[in-house]
Amino acid sequence: MPALPSWLTEPLWDQFAALLPERPEYHPDHPLGCHRQRISDRIIFDKMLQLLRFGCSYEAIADTTCSATTIRNRRDEWIRQGLFVRLKQIALESYDRIVGLVLDQIAVDGSITKAPGGGEVAGRSPVDRGKQGLKRSGMTDGYGIPLGRVLAGANRHDSPLLAPTLDHLDDLGPLPDGITVHLDAGYDSDKTRALLNERGLHGRISHKGEKAPIQASRRWHVERTHAWQNAFSRLARCYERRAIVIDAFFDLADTIITIRSLIRRAWTTHRWDERPNRRS
Repeated sequence: MPALPSWLTEPLWDQFAALLPERPEYHPDHPLGCHRQRISDRIIFDKMLQLLRFGCSYEAIADTTCSATTIRNRRDEWIRQGLFVRLKQIALESYDRIVGLVLDQIAVDGSITKAPGGGEVAGRSPVDRGKQGLKRSGMTDGYGIPLGRVLAGANRHDSPLLAPTLDHLDDLGPLPDGITVHLDAGYDSDKTRALLNERGLHGRISHKGEKAPIQASRRWHVERTHAWQNAFSRLARCYERRAIVIDAFFDLADTIITIRSLIRRAWTTHRWDERPNRRS
């Protein structure tokens, strides 16, 4: 069973392959001029997609094509080269150019998931009997395209994570005037309003003690994006211990979400070669 449909994996791989540095087939410093051929980057990339989608261990996904150690080593190599960050940035730029990011309406909210192995950004989960958990403070545009996140322990409150989450707006270039930030009642405080005023942002914050359907505001977009991210088993139940590795998997997931939304929304307005079947 493929991790993703081919109409998603092929454009992802084409762009990722373009970012890879050129490497000789055999290492030039080998005394005999030859050695065991390097495992194909495409094989490792497909394994990364399977790890992300199915949440299995490296040992479970390893086979005769490559070992678990090779997957980990290549993953770390790509992280050092900043390929996952760059891939997500290119996806956002492409989406903004073709469809357009809705940056005058953004939403921020936190989501708690399991982290059974603990790690650098794990903490006691208040919703899982004190077991290790991971919180992400995510930010999306007005449609739900992920713009950035901050990782923290599950015991951290959403409110202190708002400022570092909003810092990701600086990576988006020119921003429109009059940006409205949609927040739930967990951010209902004078400190939050002061923070938004300092940044020149308008806040639409749900009030504590007042029940209202999530559809009453535009905050539901970030909730939907959390659901999209949790569909990747490695993010919903994270066994990775290092923050840079978790961020890499989130960047890969956010890229997939962005490209998937781009293809689906552009299908009715654009024509291109090898356009996927709408039923896919």
